[in-house]
Amino acid sequence: MSALLPTYQRHDIELVEGTGSFVTDTKGQRYLDFMMGIAVCNTGHRHPYVQHAVEEQLQKLWHTSNLFISSKQERVAELLTKGSHLSHVFFCNSGAEANEGAFKLIRKWTQKTEILTFSQSFHGRTFAMMAATGQDKIKAGFGEMVPDFKHLMFNDFKSLERITEQTAAVWLEVIQGEGGVILADNDWLQALMAQAKKYDVKIVIDEVQTGIGRTGSRYAFEQTPLQPDIITVAKGLASGFPVGAIITTPVAATVFTPGTHGSTFGGNPLAMTAAEATLELLLPDEQMQQVQQKGMYLMEQLSELKGTMIREVRGRGLMVGIECRQAVAPLIQALQQIGLLVVSAGPNVLRLLPSLFVTESELDLAIEKIKSVCQQEVMM
Repeated sequence: MSALLPTYQRHDIELVEGTGSFVTDTKGQRYLDFMMGIAVCNTGHRHPYVQHAVEEQLQKLWHTSNLFISSKQERVAELLTKGSHLSHVFFCNSGAEANEGAFKLIRKWTQKTEILTFSQSFHGRTFAMMAATGQDKIKAGFGEMVPDFKHLMFNDFKSLERITEQTAAVWLEVIQGEGGVILADNDWLQALMAQAKKYDVKIVIDEVQTGIGRTGSRYAFEQTPLQPDIITVAKGLASGFPVGAIITTPVAATVFTPGTHGSTFGGNPLAMTAAEATLELLLPDEQMQQVQQKGMYLMEQLSELKGTMIREVRGRGLMVGIECRQAVAPLIQALQQIGLLVVSAGPNVLRLLPSLFVTESELDLAIEKIKSVCQQEVMM
């Protein structure tokens, strides 16, 4: 009997080693990893540049209080805000923590409580973020939710009329990851931005899954008309080390003042070392261009499979959803058996989240495996 609480529906695989795009389990089976810890290991497994930086830091200092100056935090904050209208960063340990902090910031900043989010969104499993999430299944059994979160229809123009002077913030994902890899329409985002400006409503973008180069730009919102007041990031920020961040504008620095928020482990030296090395690898323009090109190639090749079990292929950069004509749980199991790891995004969508350094030959291998499974399913 396991001593762990059964909060995860685990696959019967224990991964013990990884390099680049590949991982190996306890039985010696090798897998091409197109999950990457669910969009966490954006540089692949154990990238030598990140590993070397962390090994050096291990010989120096592991933890210090945030009551002291941290030049590493300053450098990472500069990389996260450089060249944008965003200017200030708070470091924590996860995406849910970043979103909770953003919730506090919005409440104190606006002195209003109504926050509008969207159906099929996902913002975390802490108590406030359950309320923010537009999926009833994660709220079941927990009683009354934190009030004043209202859920609108995603990509629906009529819903935007719900934004009024009573609204503190509109909170959204530019691409709904857990909700099925659903892309926001740019015309709809333009209308959302206009309505928010009309009533001085803040815009919060959850970039926990889409940020740090996943979509072919530093943040997904940079490919849209949006100019957010706050974004939250985490997953891909430190190549697998726990870290999250709230990124915001200069005005917020007059709201989050000493004593208003904190995190014991947030921005610790190991996490900041990994984050700095990760950002140095991922953010150069040529790397972002490669992510866009590889993503287009992957989606073009997969789109040729439509008519089998595949209904639609959608995404941006190397965040790709394959909507299938059946439940995808059996397909995920079948792909595992032939050495490819993928994850679902709802009951009928396969989600592909490879390393941002994935090679074309690795993309071709994944496509070949997906094609073989889809054709087998058709034959059945």
